[in-house]
Amino acid sequence: MDEFPGVVLDAEPVPHVEPFVTGPLTDEQLNQQISDTVPELIKHIHELGQRIAIEFGLNGSDAFALLKLDAPMTMKELGQRMACDPSFITTVADSLEKHGLARREPSLQDRRSKNIVLTPEGEAVRERLFREITTRAPWCTALDTGERRCLLGLMRKMLRSRSGR
Repeated sequence: MDEFPGVVLDAEPVPHVEPFVTGPLTDEQLNQQISDTVPELIKHIHELGQRIAIEFGLNGSDAFALLKLDAPMTMKELGQRMACDPSFITTVADSLEKHGLARREPSLQDRRSKNIVLTPEGEAVRERLFREITTRAPWCTALDTGERRCLLGLMRKMLRSRSGR
């Protein structure tokens, strides 16, 4: 925690996980509580994303793609950003086109590839979707700016550790 001086985090019980242990936690108890809490948080974020997507008349994958489309990109690039099989991106692109939110254009770098480009309506929906998520996401509603900076730093540190950096 020396990277974030002055930040004190409380451990609070999480519904549907092991009973909260009061007092100082052993490393084993702390690791168990983290292991119980992470999936619960991921589930909450996923369900929130699904609800917001439905409110926008989209499915979760289409909303996720819309958020990742911050610039024209090939379908392969979008698949990489979404961490999904490129063949699934065809379905997503079809749906975004059907909703009038994106269109396919030939790539200028590789004529064999197609770029997915947001339409003006797609850009507007993307902006509204992002605003809605940031007003309801748990890191935006439960954490102050310093805590969000701490969380981001800790998440990046964990991600770096998986690649040996």
